[in-house]
Amino acid sequence: MNIQPAPAHYRATADLLHDKTILVTGAGDGIGKAAALTFAAHGATVILLGRTESKLDAVYDEIESAGHPKPAVVVMDLASVTEEQCLHLAQGLADEFGRLDGLLHNASVLGERRPVESATYAAWQEVMQVNVNAQFLLTRHLLPLLQASPSASVVFTSSGVGRAGRAFWGAYAVSKFATEGFMQVLSSELENTSNIRVNCINPGATNTSMRNAAYPAEPPTNNPSPNEIMGVYLYLMGDDSAGVTGVSFDAQ
Repeated sequence: MNIQPAPAHYRATADLLHDKTILVTGAGDGIGKAAALTFAAHGATVILLGRTESKLDAVYDEIESAGHPKPAVVVMDLASVTEEQCLHLAQGLADEFGRLDGLLHNASVLGERRPVESATYAAWQEVMQVNVNAQFLLTRHLLPLLQASPSASVVFTSSGVGRAGRAFWGAYAVSKFATEGFMQVLSSELENTSNIRVNCINPGATNTSMRNAAYPAEPPTNNPSPNEIMGVYLYLMGDDSAGVTGVSFDAQ
């Protein structure tokens, strides 16, 4: 596994993402929201995908009120998404935008934190559906739009427990091992034959609702906010990372 730290002292230009269209899953909260706002602030047209329309609308309003490129909202529950819905999404984006320059797979669910011997199959299935199967469906059907871009980037969201298994992390850890593997497979398939680069980001301990749920006794202020780790997200979505593929980056 090729693991690298975030580029030291990286500073994105204000227009780094000008004229790029980027889809962000889980864009209504946490790291997804921060990424969407950051991409828009650097010139991108952001497609906000998530399951809670009110949260997506709030991010939409924040982007629009700041004078950034007008975003789009896609309400989609990855826990129940079907292949037909992904096909419909891809066709709609093709009609509206013609291409896709970036895809950030940010949405994940934590699931149960308990021993395997007491884990429930329903919870296991939900984690795999959101964290693995839905990522496959979206990637599979959005690839033609990414191939239409002169320089496209797919970024998956990994975790430390997706590199070294840890007791009681169950389906979440396994799903992140799968994410790392999917990134490597896709990167290898597209390398030298495509304009698409494929990488992972491990955000590390970040002040998000998922982190707070996983570590309820930990003071939230112990960890950086999502806004503080956006450098590597900008680097991978912008053309400064052209030629970089198959790498799992640590945001911290």
